[in-house]
Amino acid sequence: MHERFENSIGDRLGRLRTRRGLTQEQLAELAAVCVDTIRKLEQNRRQTARMATLNQLARALDVDVSVLVGSPVTFEAGPDGSAPSVLALRRAVSPVHGVIGARADEPDPDPEDPPTIGALRASLRATEGTRREGRMGAVGAVLPQLIRDARAAVRAYEGSDRDRAAAYAVLCEAYQVAATTLTALGNPDAAFTAMERAMAAAHRSDDPHLESVGAATLAWVFTKQGRLEDAAHVALSCADRSEPGFRSAPLDLSLWGVLLLRAATAVVRQGERHYDRVDELLRMASAAAAGIGADRIDYATPFGPTNTAVAQVNFSVEMDRCAPALATARTVPRLGTLPATWRARFHVDRALAHAGLGQDESATHALLTAERDASEWMRYHGTTRRLVTDLHTRERRRTSPLTELADRLHVAG
Repeated sequence: MHERFENSIGDRLGRLRTRRGLTQEQLAELAAVCVDTIRKLEQNRRQTARMATLNQLARALDVDVSVLVGSPVTFEAGPDGSAPSVLALRRAVSPVHGVIGARADEPDPDPEDPPTIGALRASLRATEGTRREGRMGAVGAVLPQLIRDARAAVRAYEGSDRDRAAAYAVLCEAYQVAATTLTALGNPDAAFTAMERAMAAAHRSDDPHLESVGAATLAWVFTKQGRLEDAAHVALSCADRSEPGFRSAPLDLSLWGVLLLRAATAVVRQGERHYDRVDELLRMASAAAAGIGADRIDYATPFGPTNTAVAQVNFSVEMDRCAPALATARTVPRLGTLPATWRARFHVDRALAHAGLGQDESATHALLTAERDASEWMRYHGTTRRLVTDLHTRERRRTSPLTELADRLHVAG
């Protein structure tokens, strides 16, 4: 028999509920959640619940959903024992110069000449590629310097409007990478600061598409925080302003489709009464993907027929339509065109669907497939860790592929 997992969702739920002075029945009423779900979570008879349920509980407890579900709060150490610093990333996003005792335009202490625009863009593309592979530690190691380099370039090219605008474009995207990284590490306030700076940089850049890209990223950050209405509003407002026509370029269709999927991701977590809206947004995104006719990756984000099919699987899982999710998963075209982390998340969704149908062995196989695609990403991914924990509590064997996976994810009891 497994020992009970410490600091589980149920443990945190019970502490937060007690701190708010609520009984289980009162919390159930406030959150519009079945009291039996709360009991099973607090008794650790269940290790997780659907994201819509977790968001409702977090809202009733007046906390970010990340506080309830738990997130890794720092980078893990590499094989040599070294680890990137979250503090260094926070300092890069919010440097002390310009706040107290210094002018806002005072340069960062950096003895080197600023990089060229070409070098900056190459560094950004490399960092985004690393992120798509799910190598969180490598991103954390290089991102603070990329932000500092981009800021140095903005200052250095003050006399050239074209180069300065190009440097702002790189800075904007670097801040967005910082926002997603900080969100994954349970630093939502720092992530929001990064997004504020990203949007300010976008307005000074030479790239008109960065506003849409920023809105999509901000919607994702808000969704991870449990600010679901804000997430949907940001994504849909930008989508309405940029709605393409029949003759629109594939890039415009792609960015519009991404915004629709970001909105749908937030809406599906608002609960069952919003599912019709989710289906509508998915139909619109699928039409945009069909209009493009091929899979693309723009601004480090994939979109096309494959990604919309993967999104349909995700939404079906969120809506507890497990059998339809698995049926759709078997028809997803050209899965290999997606980045590693997108493929891994797809396999995690398959695992969730199998687990929802009581097919634990199939769920384990799907998780092992996801691990082959993006093993480091899985160790930071909250849904994966919760699912493995849930499956592990039901595992009867002392040694099994699932037990070994739990050990690798550091969730074994």
